[in-house]
Amino acid sequence: MIPQPALEARQAPPRLSVLDGQSAGALVSRHARVATKLAAAQREVLVVSSLSGGPADPVSTFRPVDHANLGRGVRYRMLVPDAARTTPGPARRLGKLAQAGAEIRTMPVVPVEALVIDGALAVLPGEHRDIAVLRLPSVIGTIMELVEHLWPAAVPLVPADPPSCAELAGRDRELLALLSAGCTDESAAAALGVSVRTVRRMVAGLMNRLGARSRFQAGVKAAGHGWLAGRAS
Repeated sequence: MIPQPALEARQAPPRLSVLDGQSAGALVSRHARVATKLAAAQREVLVVSSLSGGPADPVSTFRPVDHANLGRGVRYRMLVPDAARTTPGPARRLGKLAQAGAEIRTMPVVPVEALVIDGALAVLPGEHRDIAVLRLPSVIGTIMELVEHLWPAAVPLVPADPPSCAELAGRDRELLALLSAGCTDESAAAALGVSVRTVRRMVAGLMNRLGARSRFQAGVKAAGHGWLAGRAS
């Protein structure tokens, strides 16, 4: 007869496993296994990602299971870079997740890549397309504490129809140029021939799209994207 402690140890899931992604077949299998773990989520999924890993990255991959989880009430919190707001592919996918109920916030630089399921399991990208699946409370707790620390200062991504490209319409570009030049809402409205209310609505949309915390920062970020070329006079 097997002693009870030994039996429990044999039945318990491993605290660390590595999913190999060297070959194309292994890569597909690895993504399927991560999707299976996501499908078992009951309460919350945390995603912290730079979204720069491409299709091989299990953390930054967008999956149908995410929408299925949201549909059955699993809470999603995602922390991604500000640049994702103006990158067409990620912006479109993040917008759909936000419309489905995901809580998404952005910050200038994301310091870690991690996927945490129900506070009990973490998926971390490794070297050579491998990933580590951890059940170590110390590691998971550190990741969750980091997210809680960064979350309040990150900018919420408001559900909206995402842009089809990273460029701006002419009027939005003119408005940003006016704001960066220090114009008030009233003077910008007069220059554009619209109401002050319309200007404020446009500003809110642009700040959301850029992940800006102030109007001045929106102008700085727009300049960084090259959106102020040929600025309004």
